[in-house]
Amino acid sequence: MDYDRCRSLPAMFFDQADRLCNMPFMWAKQEGVYQSTGWGAAARDVRRLALGLRSLGVGRRDRVALVAESRPEWIIADLAIMTAGAITVPAYVTHTVEDHRHVLADSGARAAIVSKPALSARVLAAANQVDAVKAVIAIEPAAGQASAVDLFSWDDCLASGAAQEDGADMLVAAIEPDDTACLIYTSGTGGTPKGVMMSHRNIIANCRGAYRLLERLGLGDEVFLSFLPLSHSYEHTAGEMFPISLGAQIYFAEGAETLAANMLEARPTIMTAVPRLYETLHRRMRLAVEHKGGLSQKMFERALAIGCKRLDSGRTSLGERLADPLLDRIVRSKIRERFGGRLKAMVSGGAPLNPEIGRFFLALGITLLQGYGQTEAGPVISCNAPERIKIDTVGPPIDGVRLRIAEDGEILVAGESVMRGYWNDPAATAQALSDGWLHTGDVGLVDKDGYLRITDRKRDFIKNSGGEMISPARIEGYLTLEPEISQVMVFGDRRPYLVAVIVPDPEFAAAYATGEERPDLDTLAADPDFSKAIGAAVNRVNLTLPPGERVRRFIVAPEPFTIANGQITPTLKIKRHVIREIYGASLDALYHGREIAA
Repeated sequence: MDYDRCRSLPAMFFDQADRLCNMPFMWAKQEGVYQSTGWGAAARDVRRLALGLRSLGVGRRDRVALVAESRPEWIIADLAIMTAGAITVPAYVTHTVEDHRHVLADSGARAAIVSKPALSARVLAAANQVDAVKAVIAIEPAAGQASAVDLFSWDDCLASGAAQEDGADMLVAAIEPDDTACLIYTSGTGGTPKGVMMSHRNIIANCRGAYRLLERLGLGDEVFLSFLPLSHSYEHTAGEMFPISLGAQIYFAEGAETLAANMLEARPTIMTAVPRLYETLHRRMRLAVEHKGGLSQKMFERALAIGCKRLDSGRTSLGERLADPLLDRIVRSKIRERFGGRLKAMVSGGAPLNPEIGRFFLALGITLLQGYGQTEAGPVISCNAPERIKIDTVGPPIDGVRLRIAEDGEILVAGESVMRGYWNDPAATAQALSDGWLHTGDVGLVDKDGYLRITDRKRDFIKNSGGEMISPARIEGYLTLEPEISQVMVFGDRRPYLVAVIVPDPEFAAAYATGEERPDLDTLAADPDFSKAIGAAVNRVNLTLPPGERVRRFIVAPEPFTIANGQITPTLKIKRHVIREIYGASLDALYHGREIAA
């Protein structure tokens, strides 16, 4: 793919579809078996849907909301909206009616494409409150849904565009590189989501940077396993548009619980995910090894120890060098097989990766690259180079990205992949984009090798009552490595010491509650002995931290942080402002001696 000559995302897709017409493109489960959609069939449906949208009155620069789980129809709809000259407005399937109303109203969406009946009900309830929305297209129609807007089926839209299919080429030719391709709303971790305007040029530039980073792995016939929501900028670029630019195949994972099985079925060569997934994989692998015990566990620990030593110093003893080939064959090769057997790299982004998690996978022979990005930057800003991985950093800027550190430590970014601005929000745009530089709101430094190290979010720093600046994410990362702790949020801004809300590990809680598969966390949270057990884990971490960073008191949460209860984003980042609001009174009480000290 010649990225420099590519004018738009649909043009990029159709070029690949013409070349790979009869080859498989997307794979999704149907009745328990992966079934493929070919490049040619996908291109046909993109053309037909684009023309179907035009027949419904969708024109250039109109916004069309897209609400669906990750599936072939999502990508077809996304490309069709852009082919029509319109702008895709992705929305999460976990959105409430009010969330959808905000996105539809703020974007001024003319239409919406939605998948399942349960989602349709929420979207229609929101659309009925927004005058701009004139049509809703249902991928899976449901009978009896009342609506003030016109309802159309996916199949009918495809059929209406079939008679004029050749007209799609003219639509694609009319797209300019700087036209807005999509409005991707920020996740809302810090408040009301804003619509980020990304042009075709922005995303293509980001794909080019990713290609020049990963081409060192020997790119060819690639297979991606898509796990994250396509409505998130990370997956939209790295899990959809980048694979399209490579002519790669995309498998859609069924969910977190089936990910291990899906890896064996898809046998991916590249996978992108967020740190929470790698933490889960790490924990499951650890538990499986402990369950086996005996010689298997000893060999695993030996392979891990030698791998870590090689990462740390590059030097191993003669005995270790003699043992390593055997360990690679009987330990690391089996781990590689569990990931499908042909994995070239896993990429972590979307949130900070705990370095210990990264070292675990690297020591076992799995290439894990930590990167960094923001929706406003395409989203990829930097990533570790495969030939030199420094897992405690997020690597150097990718090709086409310029980076500098402001006097106050804030990371500033410029380049072709940086957004056009925030939709209908000139004040926020002026604040974020100044003198050609995107102000990320993140704090970091660049080491002597040009690798970026993130310190924290500017707004997420804790400044205690002594004036000390503390990174809560770093402490949270250490705490969640403990087997008793699943999730945590550290609190203590303008306070004398740190406190935390802790969600216990489900398996630890089940074992404590006499083997209950789903223990009552509400009851356990009130159990002083259970709090002491969690406190022991907190104390183990405290021993490794300086005094100002130690968690002095905590509360046990009566429920996990989930997407459903609004305490984490769809990409599994904690919503600090929401959790603080929910547990504010209990956290305040920790400063008055009314809870058990850690």
